Amino acid sequence: MRETEVLVIGGGPAGLSAAVEAASHGCDVTLVDSDLALGGQLVKQTHKFFGSEAEYAGTRGIKIAKILFEELEAAKDRVTVLSNTTANGFYPDDGVVALVKDEEEYIRLRPKKTIVATGAMERLLPFPNNDAPGVYGAGAIQTLMNVYGVFPGERVLMIGAGNIGLIVSYQLMQAGVEIAGIVEFMPKVGGYWVHAAKVRRLGVPIYLRHTITDAIVEKGVVAGAHIQRVDEKGRPTEEIRKIDCDTICMAVGLIPTAEILWQAGCKMTYVPELCGHVPQRNAFMQTTNPNFWVAGDASGIEEASAAMVEGRISGISIARALGRIQGEAFQERYLELWQRLSNLRAGEVGAKIRSGLEKCSNCGCDWGEEA
Repeated sequence: MRETEVLVIGGGPAGLSAAVEAASHGCDVTLVDSDLALGGQLVKQTHKFFGSEAEYAGTRGIKIAKILFEELEAAKDRVTVLSNTTANGFYPDDGVVALVKDEEEYIRLRPKKTIVATGAMERLLPFPNNDAPGVYGAGAIQTLMNVYGVFPGERVLMIGAGNIGLIVSYQLMQAGVEIAGIVEFMPKVGGYWVHAAKVRRLGVPIYLRHTITDAIVEKGVVAGAHIQRVDEKGRPTEEIRKIDCDTICMAVGLIPTAEILWQAGCKMTYVPELCGHVPQRNAFMQTTNPNFWVAGDASGIEEASAAMVEGRISGISIARALGRIQGEAFQERYLELWQRLSNLRAGEVGAKIRSGLEKCSNCGCDWGEEA
């Protein structure tokens, strides 16, 4: 049996930020991540971030990861990192989290406090031949191209015109891959217009109110796809178009990864605006289980900038719960972080997120010592 003051599950932008923040206030932290290396989606993101200077505006995701790694290295005396380690389950009877490291070592860990920053999993579409070689999720495409330098194909059909679909399309074109088109079910582009404008200027067709009907397979691999227009109620019309491509990339959204939160007995709520079941939480990111906090996409799908600030809020709130920071010092840092998060969610762009948070947040709650 191992013990730790703070367990952070997930080494992406939210988890890294949470671990660094908690450790900076004197907490002993164990950071576990299922990947071979830390960084999560940041190590795949070659585009520049929006926001303010505090949110690394104008800095590419891969460079932001390096900044967080440097902060983590500065706190290495208080942080134990377990990479290639999966949190398989939480056992409420004794507060133990079961870990499997390197697919062979079983570890029983009992933390005093836990931050769940497990991120999200990709949604996939059901259609004939969607399991054929050449059909990928956007995350897999980014991993192949931006992490390992491998072309997924020569001509890609992108399914989904949200931010991920638009950004990955542009990154593929930067690498010399042709984009056959972007297929979007909704009547308008879901991502930021700045991303859409980049691909449109390069002549990429965007098929609004369309869906993929099947992948064309020849000799066991993708050789094209059929797409079809839908009406205002989402019903297919008679118009079917064939698209020649050797790769199909699905960028149709994410789902919060929340299994550990369910096991911990946290009150969960289905919030469409946040893309799935998310935990009820207070203004300190503390869930209805007083020993569990949440941050990042596990609390609702949002941008990486917001995930990092949520991680910081979780980290300092746990430091307060453990008696490592109190009074004005806590209030000053906490209010600074909360203002940064509010700024990220301001305006028309953040309206959907704000609407979703109203359904799962209760800033006046009485949930344990942090409230």
